[in-house]
Amino acid sequence: MAEFVGGFGVPHTPLLWHLMDGEVPDDLVPVKAAFRRSRAQLEAARPDALVIVASDHFHQYHHGVMPAFAIGKADHIQGTHDNEERSFGLPAVEMPGHPRLAESILGREQLSGGFDFTFSNAPVLDHAYVVPLLYLRPDMDIPVVPIHTNTNAPPLPSAQRFVDLGHHIRAVIREHPERIRVAVIASGHMAYELGGPNQFSGRSTDPEFDAEAARWMGQSRLDAAVEACTFDRLTAAGNLTLQFLNFLTLAAIAGRPADEVAPVECRFGNEPFFTWEAS
Repeated sequence: MAEFVGGFGVPHTPLLWHLMDGEVPDDLVPVKAAFRRSRAQLEAARPDALVIVASDHFHQYHHGVMPAFAIGKADHIQGTHDNEERSFGLPAVEMPGHPRLAESILGREQLSGGFDFTFSNAPVLDHAYVVPLLYLRPDMDIPVVPIHTNTNAPPLPSAQRFVDLGHHIRAVIREHPERIRVAVIASGHMAYELGGPNQFSGRSTDPEFDAEAARWMGQSRLDAAVEACTFDRLTAAGNLTLQFLNFLTLAAIAGRPADEVAPVECRFGNEPFFTWEAS
């Protein structure tokens, strides 16, 4: 049986990599400190495998082919696309995969758990996966199972489906035959707008949403989150707020209130940091 040993909800804003290299601007000092704290907590958890729940930004998946949920199950996984290297200075990376755990989540002969997952034997991860790993596990030495969720191209899975996905992954971890320690990383945003008039305004685009989101994580109120996280409510908070749904999956995997809810306000709004330690 595998064991869940920690959950980490973090941001993946790609501009952070360049801005926090060298002398860090004052407003980003707490962001870097939060990543450093999460890194230490992940290291203390001693995971043998990482499940990473995030959303591809039209790199591997796009409007022509957009699965609701997809799993990477390769032995070796590449990260960072060419335009992300050019635009953000992110390095190209490679990491081991964990195809056995991926197959447990996906199913071997038949798809498991009522989820019609798509899968890729040659995933290339974008900044939604790479930025968290650069800060939390820069050696890229722990085998990963990347799980893509569609939060970018309507129609999207409902908030309840993100919770159901978390319940499925939680059950799979419990039943997986290998005795391994599994940590889960989810990346996304709180209220966040990109390209609109409130982009990089130095404040949250929707402080009321952010306050509610923190309560949902801190109190494990997934029922309230599912009711509130409609497409219209999320997009009203900012056009990338939809990626908050990834944290619902993480909270459902953990199955209890977060041990730490510590969003950090900076030029990008509130950067999310949620932590669940091993129960």
